[in-house]
Amino acid sequence: MTFDDRYGSDVLSGNWRARGIQQPKTVAAENDLVVELADTGFTGAIVGIENRLVQLEDRFGKVRAFPLGGGYLVDGKPVVLVAPQSAKPKGPVRTASGSLAVKDAPARVARASRIFVEGRHDAELVEKVWGDDLRVEGVVVEYLGGVDDLAGILDDTRPGPGKRIGVLVDHLVPGSKESRIADAVARGPHGAHVKIVGHPYIDVWQAVKPDRVGMKAWPQIPKNIEWKKGICASLGWPHHDQADIARAWKRILSAVSTYRDLEPAFLGRVEELIDFVSE
Repeated sequence: MTFDDRYGSDVLSGNWRARGIQQPKTVAAENDLVVELADTGFTGAIVGIENRLVQLEDRFGKVRAFPLGGGYLVDGKPVVLVAPQSAKPKGPVRTASGSLAVKDAPARVARASRIFVEGRHDAELVEKVWGDDLRVEGVVVEYLGGVDDLAGILDDTRPGPGKRIGVLVDHLVPGSKESRIADAVARGPHGAHVKIVGHPYIDVWQAVKPDRVGMKAWPQIPKNIEWKKGICASLGWPHHDQADIARAWKRILSAVSTYRDLEPAFLGRVEELIDFVSE
């Protein structure tokens, strides 16, 4: 025996609480998509994804990172942001330095010419932003422990035609020890085949735009306080030993995805050296 249930099925079956409530749409977090945080109203264009964090750049150029998932609005409607699927790019693909990427390009056999970078953090920053370009050009970057050792290293390396050496130095300002060493090298026997450039910052940390790590400007640290520890203290980060400093640098480095996260005074010097050694 069959009969028609004119009252329909059980009204309590299924997810009855969600009926009539707009369910968020799943949206791929593609670059340049403008999204808004539902809780704070922060609005920005997507400029990248790293470590399951979506990076949003607001109209003032400030970049902040937030976790993928729900809590976002697109055109006023709730969405869940997910990492985009691998897809063929619609336009030219660029490297982190802003150069056009060369598809499936193998690393070039290393040139005799190379770049020496003073400071381990400096070398890591150069690798992160320019690593793809340097491999295509076949340019090796070597860590320089200190500019005091430069003259001896050049004597051993013996630069010359077809073997140019570029050197990136910290805090290269008039009257400094670094500037005196650079002038001596320029006047010496290797000067014609060596280019020494430097950024004006006390430390390469300052080459990262301060808003990338949540500051309006890098703070002034008294000369009687170790600079990196003073920076960490002002940010409220641990700074008791070298391990704390190393973790602080990794935190700063993680805020860098492309050349847009770096100050022009640093960008220009690295590009200058790459041009010099790859001519």
